[in-house]
Amino acid sequence: MSRLLEGLQQQMAALDAQALRRRRQIAETPCAPAQVLTRPGGAAPRELLAFSSNDYLGLAAHPAIAAALAEGAARYGAGSGGSHLILGHSRAHAQLEERLAEWMAPHIPEAQSLFFCTGYMANLAVLSALGGAEAVIFSEALNHASLIDGARLARARVVVYPHCDLQALEAQLAASDAPVKLIVSDAVFSMDGRIAPVAELLALAERHDAWLVLDDAHGFGVLGATGRGVVEALGLRAERLVLIGTLGKAAGVAGAFVAAHRTVIDYLVQRARPYIFTTAAPPAIAHALLTSLTLIEGEEGVHRRALLRARIAEFRAGVQAVLPADGRARLADSSVAIQPLIVGENARAMQLMAQLDALGLHVGAIRPPTVPVGTARLRIALSAAHTADEVARLVEALGQALSTEASA
Repeated sequence: MSRLLEGLQQQMAALDAQALRRRRQIAETPCAPAQVLTRPGGAAPRELLAFSSNDYLGLAAHPAIAAALAEGAARYGAGSGGSHLILGHSRAHAQLEERLAEWMAPHIPEAQSLFFCTGYMANLAVLSALGGAEAVIFSEALNHASLIDGARLARARVVVYPHCDLQALEAQLAASDAPVKLIVSDAVFSMDGRIAPVAELLALAERHDAWLVLDDAHGFGVLGATGRGVVEALGLRAERLVLIGTLGKAAGVAGAFVAAHRTVIDYLVQRARPYIFTTAAPPAIAHALLTSLTLIEGEEGVHRRALLRARIAEFRAGVQAVLPADGRARLADSSVAIQPLIVGENARAMQLMAQLDALGLHVGAIRPPTVPVGTARLRIALSAAHTADEVARLVEALGQALSTEASA
């Protein structure tokens, strides 16, 4: 074996020693609370009650969206055939962008939108395009990896501010004489379930003449009266808002969008390399998303958001009663579908995940570098598709796993 391969094997062994190796599993059935999963190593498929997907409204297997996807494929074919600027920008893409612009018009003057294959690409595109050499990016300490990587790709200087520390951020902004400033933050932090102080961030952006770039991946579809996300929930409006929304989570399909003032979108079309130099997503995806948006803003969306809020309340009330008194496991302060149970050590998170698995439940264990060292956790994700009985089963299983651990 070459030294190159030996070096990689040594690094993998180090991951094993720290309980940090990641392993894939295969979903044999559609995304739903009950899923048949095949684990690595040749184990037989098993049906597990899953609390780990980002399908917050339970739309991923919605029959109307699946039918729209099939209709889109029949109408537009399987692939787009090229990049958006060459051949691949279909009528379906255009309709979706027009619809999303209308959605965001109450919150962004002269709003337009741009559709991307993934949220990761959208974040890379925005930051690398707007973050020129004359800019400074003020990046939240707990930002998603895609925002961090987008800042790395930009030519701008990057200043990291402590998590939700508005005083520190204001001092950093006041000390900067850069002609272009970007405040960059998740709207809902994906591993904590905490909603960022968005209104206060916007006030700082106004005061210091900065862009406010918000990644609302986990708020879009869930927050606000019609699911438009954190800006609707807080009643915000500003031309300096640059909003990224993910369409593969609560929206149940795939892709992402950027919504901003038309000048920003025009600029991104000319300068955003992850948009310019990639094949457009299949038009059928965009066609299906039109149906998804109709469901999110309609009566069904209102109903599903109410169900999700009920499941969150049931879980939080139930789990508080089963947490051990020694404080070795604590529930994060979250009002959204992401409900992290922080347990500390990597091996402990993996052990608890295995205990839940043995009880027929799947919950993801999250470890560094996704979260800070010493804060490994079970990331419990609730959905409107979960029933009250299923949440009660999860609470009971967590209580059993935690009590078994305490008596060991």
